[in-house]
Amino acid sequence: MNRLLRRIYSVYAAVMFILTFLLIFPFILICIWMPGWKKYGRKINRYWARVYFSLILLPVDIEMKAKLKSGSPYIFLANHFSYLDVAMMGFIPGDVLFVGKASIRKAPLFGYYFKMLHIAVDRDRMKSRAETMRRAGEALDRGSGIVLFPEGGIFTKRPPQMIAFKNGAFRLAMEKQIPVIPVTLSYNHLILPDDGHFLLQRRRAKMVFHPALHPRDFVSDDSLRAACFGIIQEQLNRDNAVDPNLESPEK
Repeated sequence: MNRLLRRIYSVYAAVMFILTFLLIFPFILICIWMPGWKKYGRKINRYWARVYFSLILLPVDIEMKAKLKSGSPYIFLANHFSYLDVAMMGFIPGDVLFVGKASIRKAPLFGYYFKMLHIAVDRDRMKSRAETMRRAGEALDRGSGIVLFPEGGIFTKRPPQMIAFKNGAFRLAMEKQIPVIPVTLSYNHLILPDDGHFLLQRRRAKMVFHPALHPRDFVSDDSLRAACFGIIQEQLNRDNAVDPNLESPEK
């Protein structure tokens, strides 16, 4: 796909994102304002993800290796190389709360939706990080899952190589004895690179849900973190080593 076609496709994808969000926003507001309905607002988010990726003609191959029990909470942890990652994590089944940067709250409408239904964290403030873990723990106690990007943001300069994971999610998993589900987003760094150009490359995406890591099987949060990192990185290496589109997308 040449640069002009990629630009047209990227503008189309951005417009579809805005329009579909505006269409569902009134229903999300109802779920926010009605007591006890926030989980339904998050359910709308899951349908939104499926509709959005269909509209932009970007198929997502989901490989479900995990055996998830309905109604059980999990901590879903994924690599983070692209702004596309957040939208794709909408394919996660069940009621889940996203943990994201506090700056998201500044976005018109979307920021309000995120603040009311999910968890925003200011990683530069220790108090904010502690409050985030407290709220995440409460969500797990209620039976909801948590979605985190343990790299803490899009920081790697050499995708598909990840940077070291932060400890918070793994300490929480050990404390609450909640299984961790490693999630690999194999090709998002090729579909929408974090290079400042915002040029989408239309191709099949891949999302792998790995078998659960149970905290009882690990002696510490560090060993759990190492296992999770290894599983995701191994899948990234395997998928990208055999991928014919591994070369950097054209600028």
